[in-house]
Amino acid sequence: MARYTGPTTKIARKFGEPIFGPDKFFEKKNYPPGQHGLAKKRKKTSEYGIQLREKQKVKYTYGLLERQFRNLYQKASRMKGRTGENLLFLLESRLDNIVYRLGIAPTRAAARQLVTHRHIVLDGIVCNIPSTLVKPGQVIGVRERSKSLEVIQNSVAGTSRYAWLEWNADNMNGKFLNLPERTEIPENINEQLIVELYSK
Repeated sequence: MARYTGPTTKIARKFGEPIFGPDKFFEKKNYPPGQHGLAKKRKKTSEYGIQLREKQKVKYTYGLLERQFRNLYQKASRMKGRTGENLLFLLESRLDNIVYRLGIAPTRAAARQLVTHRHIVLDGIVCNIPSTLVKPGQVIGVRERSKSLEVIQNSVAGTSRYAWLEWNADNMNGKFLNLPERTEIPENINEQLIVELYSK
């Protein structure tokens, strides 16, 4: 399946924020990419453009393609509650995102690779599908033979935890306790713009 593998800093500069995590190159060039990046004569973005930009930002942040994203949105719209918040909860429930949130991988792209390369177990069974939606109460861990991998050891060593996840350092596994509150999701996302875009 197609996946964006180009320069991440260029995308971060396009949206004006380090959506892929800390980026020293983004800090050096904190302006849009291209030869007109520093020019101040940029025409005003339309309402549709603002909504589309927000959707694209979320897609790049979580590493999804258009069809995957639309399917998740349709699923969120069928759930009870606010569609925008439901969409974020579904995105946060993805296996690759939880591997990243637990600190097993330094980035979401790295988490996706760990999952596809069969280094991650879900409830004790190897799961190599990054888009798997994890349910509250399920346990996500590192496969026994993969616990000594340098990339995992380095990532687990220095990381911050989240209130909706429980980490067991001895067994190198974590439990998905519950869906996060909207205020607990640290990404700068205006989900209402995405709802407005898809409602047209």
